[in-house]
Amino acid sequence: MKKALQLLLLVFSLVAFGQKGNADTAQVVIPGRYNSVEAQTKPYVIMISADGFRYDYAKKYHAENLLKYSDQGIQAKAMLPSYPSITFPNHWTLITGLYPSHHGVIDNYFYDYKRKELYNKSNKANAEDGSWYGGLPLWGLAEKEGMVSASLMWPGSSSDAGGARPTYYYPYHEKFTPSEKVNKVINWLTLPMDKRPHFISLYFPEVDANGHHFGPDTKEAQEAVQKVDTAVGELVKKINELGLRNVNIIFVSDHGMIKVDGKNPVEIPSLLLNKDKFDYYNSQTMLRVYVKNPAEVTSVYKELKAGKTDDYEVYLVKKLPRSLHFATRDDRYGRIGQILLIPKAPKIFLEKGEKTSAGKHGYDSRTVPEMKATFFAWGSAFKSNITIGEFENINVYPLVAHILGLNISQPIDGKFKVLKQTLK
Repeated sequence: MKKALQLLLLVFSLVAFGQKGNADTAQVVIPGRYNSVEAQTKPYVIMISADGFRYDYAKKYHAENLLKYSDQGIQAKAMLPSYPSITFPNHWTLITGLYPSHHGVIDNYFYDYKRKELYNKSNKANAEDGSWYGGLPLWGLAEKEGMVSASLMWPGSSSDAGGARPTYYYPYHEKFTPSEKVNKVINWLTLPMDKRPHFISLYFPEVDANGHHFGPDTKEAQEAVQKVDTAVGELVKKINELGLRNVNIIFVSDHGMIKVDGKNPVEIPSLLLNKDKFDYYNSQTMLRVYVKNPAEVTSVYKELKAGKTDDYEVYLVKKLPRSLHFATRDDRYGRIGQILLIPKAPKIFLEKGEKTSAGKHGYDSRTVPEMKATFFAWGSAFKSNITIGEFENINVYPLVAHILGLNISQPIDGKFKVLKQTLK
């Protein structure tokens, strides 16, 4: 299984590389959709995610536009990503209001033992297959209630998860510059009222990419922050020129970033190399173990616990701390595994001969503050000059739904009362 997994990941990586090189950049438009008369009277929400934009980056790297606009609206001291603090799980949490264990996207890649299939975010077929994703994304909620939505590269937005894609969307690629993305959002906002999206989700990958490649404390990370900040400034300026009223912008990130100790990695316990007995999935900041014989889980756990070093902890998944919402009791799709090995930051797990990046994420933000994310918001619905404390990212979904006047029709983990204080 381990060799097969590595081969599949290699194939998917090559596929992803090919997609980036020969990406289809055409917009997809779902025909026959219009805003209801009521939806045309609702506010606009533009939800922007800058991947890997750590909670302190705006001040650390002097993101003037973001600081100015959030000073006029809402700044959170930090937003807490859900565990694990990884890209796809947290983007799907932000857009559904569910913890990763509840919506099923528990990692950027995972094996589903019921489906007997591997999911990898870089595999286009996986990424666009909504049957992998639980929950009702905000664009799906809007569309079901007669409100047109649009998305620019938000992870999962080209899938039919929840039964409805956005009216306007693009299959994922990295061909557009931030400025080009801004212009596409403005084009949407100049459409006739019956076709104009009132919920728009927008994704920027640059900060995460530079944080990984060069580390969070580098000029390259600063340049990426400045690039996103400039794009946000352009967007606000052009929206103001349109003269639109009731526009609200929510700027978030999925997680932070930390420089890891790639020169002294933690070795994967030799016990787990027995492929007849185990499958393991190494995200470097989290190692999930699947024991093929359930009767051996306890004995394997005890052996791993006895042989561990001070560089990591070993947990039975069924006994994980409740604060992680990642235990067996939470695992609605059976995708997590039975044993979890968690390195202590900045340590990571590496296969022999495997390489890593300078910066990583995935740790628990409550114990590794560098994992904390950003939340800023401003616009017609929000109070001015307010700083709020830390909160979990599951609570963004009900906030957006409330501003747009949407009725949440499925159970979620987020609570509107958490961010109610931010609204006028």
